[in-house]
Amino acid sequence: MIEDPITFEVLKNALISSAREMSQALRKTAFSPNIKERRDCSCAVFDSQGNLVAQSKDIPVHLGAMPLSVKACIENLGDTLAEGTMALVNDPYSGGSHLPDLTMVAPLFHKGEIVAFAANRAHHADVGGISPGSMPGLSISIHEEGTLIKPRIVVKEGQLARDLISDLLDDTRTPDERLGDLSAQVAANNVGMKRITQVAENYEWDILLRTFGDLQHYSAQMMSSALRKFEGKCGKFTDYMESDGAGTWDIPISVAIRINDGRALVNFAGTADQVQGNINCPLASTLSAVYYVFIVLFGKDVPTNGGCWSVIDVEVEEGSLLYPTYPSPVSAGNVETSQRVVDTTLGALAEIVPNLVPAASQGTMNNLTIGGVDPRTGKPFSFYETIGGGAGASQGVNGASGIHTHMTNTLNTPIESLESEYPLRVRSYSIRRDTGGKGMWKGGDGIVREIEVLSETCTISVQSERRLFQPWGLQEGDNGVSGRNSIIFEGKLHLLQSKSTVITPKGSLIRIETPGGGGYGPPPSRKKS
Repeated sequence: MIEDPITFEVLKNALISSAREMSQALRKTAFSPNIKERRDCSCAVFDSQGNLVAQSKDIPVHLGAMPLSVKACIENLGDTLAEGTMALVNDPYSGGSHLPDLTMVAPLFHKGEIVAFAANRAHHADVGGISPGSMPGLSISIHEEGTLIKPRIVVKEGQLARDLISDLLDDTRTPDERLGDLSAQVAANNVGMKRITQVAENYEWDILLRTFGDLQHYSAQMMSSALRKFEGKCGKFTDYMESDGAGTWDIPISVAIRINDGRALVNFAGTADQVQGNINCPLASTLSAVYYVFIVLFGKDVPTNGGCWSVIDVEVEEGSLLYPTYPSPVSAGNVETSQRVVDTTLGALAEIVPNLVPAASQGTMNNLTIGGVDPRTGKPFSFYETIGGGAGASQGVNGASGIHTHMTNTLNTPIESLESEYPLRVRSYSIRRDTGGKGMWKGGDGIVREIEVLSETCTISVQSERRLFQPWGLQEGDNGVSGRNSIIFEGKLHLLQSKSTVITPKGSLIRIETPGGGGYGPPPSRKKS
């Protein structure tokens, strides 16, 4: 029972504002364009047990996964989490997603006890590994993807300790950028802790800490109430990853969902075992994808926190594609397989709430990394971005074109920033017309992004999907057009597979053509039989 609804509402919004201010601080102080321009970062506030209390409007694949990282720090570091310390983790088997996503966790103390945590996750443009950007087209071990960081203290007495991240700085191709981005993460957590403390001093610590629990209970009740409207309903769906990059094709992800007693049971029985290539999806990312779907479909006006997830039970078999074990590679699993978990979950829910679920969006993040030596400075560079595509149409609404969808919520890298920071030139950036699926409501169109390499030699890696299987339409809507990757050199076009790493000479063009979204409902021109 909420004793004072007005104070509860004020504190709820104050906590959300604290997380949003953290996110602003992180973006404004970061070094890399990937964080400061694309906003590939997320911030949140947690209770003393590591449960999500409030979050900024950032990246879905980060936010639903971060609680496991915070809890891993609590479990592994214990009393070493002292005042003035912060912990760093990216271990995919301890709540992490993939190695470039570094999570910084700061304990907040009151009267000598931890009462909350401020935490953020940011995608770093390079953390080592076999290819620049730490997102290789093919990797068969986690250790080929960069520096693996189990929970460790990296900030003492409020200062980032360089000797405690020496392995990362030795492995990365861009150590100055890593130091700058990590310092920005420290600053963001300091902002969060300061704001939370100010709120507590204005309203008393006891009231704020009680609100942590009240807020999660409130969200749980609201989510449960929304699910009760579909009591007893169930749905099943299977979708596929087209390739792991290591010779395995048509890899199934299957899910069965049942709504009962105000709770959802989401069971991934029938999903493929973990594979040799890097599309294995860490458990934290799998959970995050499922949670995302439920909050967007059923969570209107529900504050997003751990309470929402407490009424959603997810069953995943350890050792499967969606719960890989060490040392399985995962770099593409977090970004690509998580998108397919969304598609599969939506497909099953389309049997439960058919008028609410949209057709499939592009179903990929179109990950592109380019690295080499910048001829202007003589220093290594590493560029990373994801590229938007078509959103799926839904009842009454056409899908948006050229937009990041589902598990990614980043912006694009502005051409001006890209060309000033890197030895690259954008030759084409446009909507890929007529790639959205036709329907009563049309799917959104994809994007054409073409970049020229200006350094002598560059390594280019692509991690993508929906190059063979098209994003599906719903209610007789047509599928979206699949994507395509290619290298153009001396006027000749060479197609690339969906997961590829190539070394290219100066003057080469990398062209990414992203998929369109599925259509919804039969096209008006289609004759009825």
